[in-house]
Amino acid sequence: MEPPQEFPFPFEPYDIQKGFMTKLYQTLEEGKVGIFESPTGTGKSLSLICGALKWLQDHEDRQKREVEEILEGAGRSSSAEQNNKDSKEANIPAAPDWVQQFAKKREAEERTLKSREEQEAKVKREARLEEIRKTNRAKFFSNKRKRKEGEKSEEDEEEFTMMKDETLPDGPTDKGEDEELIVDDYKSDEEDGSKQTRSEDDKEEEVHITKIYYCSRTHSQLAQFVREVQKSPFGKDVRVVSLGSRQNLCINDSVRKLGSTNLINDRCLEMQNKKKKEESRGKGDDADRQQKRRRSQAVGCPFHQHIPTYSDEVLAEVRDIEQLVLKGRKMDACPYYGTRYSIPAAQLVALPYNTLLHKHTREVTGIKLEGNVVIIDEAHNLVDTITGIHSVEITGGQIARAYSQLTQYAQRYKSRLLAKNLRYIKQILHVLKHFIMCLGGKAGQSPEEPSIGVPKVHLQTINDFLFTAGMDNINLFKIQRYCEKSHISRKLNGFVEKYQPSVTLHTAKDTKADTGGGASSVSKFLQQIKQGNMQQTGGTQQSDTPPPSSAGSQEETPHQSSSPFMHIEAFLLALTNADKDGRVVINKQARLSQSSLRFLLLNPALHFMDIVQQARAVIMAGGTMQPVSEFKEHLLFAAGVKPQRITEFSCGHVIPACNLLPVALGSGPAGGAVEFSYEHRNKEHTMVELGRVLVNLCNLVPAGVCVFFPSYEYERQVYKFFEDSGVLKRLAVRKQVFREPKKASQVDQVLSDYSKCIQRCKTLGHKAMPLTGALLFSVVGGKMSEGINFSDDLGRCVVMVGLPYPNIKSPELKEKMDYLDATLPHHSGKSPGQIHYENLCMKAVNQSIGRAIRHKDDYATILLLDRRYFRPNICAALPDWISSHLQTISKFGDAFGTIRKFFMAKKADR
Repeated sequence: MEPPQEFPFPFEPYDIQKGFMTKLYQTLEEGKVGIFESPTGTGKSLSLICGALKWLQDHEDRQKREVEEILEGAGRSSSAEQNNKDSKEANIPAAPDWVQQFAKKREAEERTLKSREEQEAKVKREARLEEIRKTNRAKFFSNKRKRKEGEKSEEDEEEFTMMKDETLPDGPTDKGEDEELIVDDYKSDEEDGSKQTRSEDDKEEEVHITKIYYCSRTHSQLAQFVREVQKSPFGKDVRVVSLGSRQNLCINDSVRKLGSTNLINDRCLEMQNKKKKEESRGKGDDADRQQKRRRSQAVGCPFHQHIPTYSDEVLAEVRDIEQLVLKGRKMDACPYYGTRYSIPAAQLVALPYNTLLHKHTREVTGIKLEGNVVIIDEAHNLVDTITGIHSVEITGGQIARAYSQLTQYAQRYKSRLLAKNLRYIKQILHVLKHFIMCLGGKAGQSPEEPSIGVPKVHLQTINDFLFTAGMDNINLFKIQRYCEKSHISRKLNGFVEKYQPSVTLHTAKDTKADTGGGASSVSKFLQQIKQGNMQQTGGTQQSDTPPPSSAGSQEETPHQSSSPFMHIEAFLLALTNADKDGRVVINKQARLSQSSLRFLLLNPALHFMDIVQQARAVIMAGGTMQPVSEFKEHLLFAAGVKPQRITEFSCGHVIPACNLLPVALGSGPAGGAVEFSYEHRNKEHTMVELGRVLVNLCNLVPAGVCVFFPSYEYERQVYKFFEDSGVLKRLAVRKQVFREPKKASQVDQVLSDYSKCIQRCKTLGHKAMPLTGALLFSVVGGKMSEGINFSDDLGRCVVMVGLPYPNIKSPELKEKMDYLDATLPHHSGKSPGQIHYENLCMKAVNQSIGRAIRHKDDYATILLLDRRYFRPNICAALPDWISSHLQTISKFGDAFGTIRKFFMAKKADR
């Protein structure tokens, strides 16, 4: 099927957008893997939407025609077969021919019946959704009329009702003592799991139609994408569903207030499990059945009842995450399970990276890739994202807590557990004990006790680690399977949450009976933590306000996550990877609480293979996809994708050439060479030259200037030098200085203040003089180098200080480079590890400098401040829309004059 000449678009598309959609359509039709690069501001999202949905629309029309032909052909073949039967009945040779004819007829009948059923189901679904759309439109116009007449609309009344019934009381549970905390019976070690029960989330689902899975990094980016779909020509007819986590979609306030993602997940699954057990209890008379139904509703989630109706509402209208939650509250229906229930009939599914890229999550969510299209947006960091998702770290404190909690659990319920359950729990305790010993600790002691041995960080292969830890005789596959089928993580979490005041750690000699003897030092340690938490929450175990999330902290406190066993499970699963595909980083410090074990994935293609093999087509799109060679070698070729299946598309920017001025500068105002390599950047004259360059720029550039430093440490060092030498005061004459905070929670406030300062200076004009705007010190790889738009006056100049090469001495980076050297061929005299090292740097540069130009009328200058940008290999790694206009200027005076002319021309244009 050839691409169409015209694509539905909300306005007349640019030529590059037409080219993008045509190439996208062709890639989907041919079932290829596409790498699409379109700079931010060129309408990439809208091009993806219109190009992909136009293909899907044509594909569905073609499928519909094929079904009609099958149904028509079935009628014709039926009469023809009867005629043939009458004419050949006397000449039937032998049974085999008759058997073959019967088999063919049976196959044709089954195919016809299946096509007819699918067609009828589709017609019924469309009629149902159209009825919902009509009702919603009627309600919308009715509410609009009532508002005009000053009456209270239905939405207002619903909102008032929601406010009155905001908090739902938890229902009573009249179950046996701790019955819900006992691990599920595990009676078989069969690898196929044929005797095991199905997962709670598995359901009989309707047939999946052909669909497009669109995924991006964050929920905010997905919400922005859905809003683009709403504005597109397909917004009224396409069936879209947005998937999210329980933390984003849960409407049960008693669960939401738990705060921690792990606690919310565990409580939700626990409530579903309780309800199913109540419903599955023996049958009785009508009165008994009614009592059991009320009891199951009490112990289960009250919002798990209207999901089928809610799923139809989800498909009837395009909604983002916030709108889905609002609709769920109005209907008293769970948006989390309701959206998953909608997946089979959806045409477009928007989901976060983790849901697609993690196989287990993909399976339990109900994602079917076979025959469908996968679009991965913001894919420039896809290799690193897959590596990050499947690289697991557990701290010594987490291991110690898991060991203690599991020991207490087994001791309390040993008389109620099956022998096989006890055997596996003992094996897990054996594994945890050896983990602790690897880090220099002692099982049963406080993680704050001094460790045994000298602190050091070293890497081992998976097999070497298992042998060193004395675990080479343990079948981790069976342990991992036991953890999955017995739900021990969830059970242990509930146990610790319920008995936290009495769950204490004991050493081996302290442990006597069910409750043990005197508390050990670790008991006191846990009690101290608990007392601290009690003080923070005013003496209560659960606060109405969720605890603040600490981004970047490696270990959650017991209050945030009752049991760390889920992290242990993830680490055990990681250890089942092939020996060559990963390494274990053993970080042994002075105390167990400071130590950690980390699994580092070296081969991300291992977890991308299923996606490219099962999906009909895969599209990886981004604003800056360079260097493309890394995607091909590290991800696609290694995942078994043939070169002929890969297609590429790259386009320039929509802005005219006169709106962009990229300059590579090799010297400062004093004439000294500027190079921010590790050997030179800490020298005084280098920082002096940097200060002079920035002072001159602030005197010349209007509005906002954003400066990117290689690291937080170097930004802090430069800021301190500027402060001591008086450069900061000179900068503050023309620009108010802001700094990127390390804490993610403070980023929005800094950006808001930065924006308000620029807007205030613009509004006051010459009255604000000498202040003309603001200067923002940012960090490459920080929050402001990705996902933040410095459009228009927020970023008239972006300065890149040096080249942000990662730390070559990092054990993880060295191991990754060694792995690439051993598995990939050399190119142009460079080893694959060295190429990877350079690519990490240039990808970070490209993401940072791409913050400036965000739409066709925007303009900015980009200053690459380091003489190493003169090198051809560095220039070649820049995006084409920047490198094609790059001016390499060795003298500061010439560069300053060029920048002055650029802004004078823009001022004249206005």
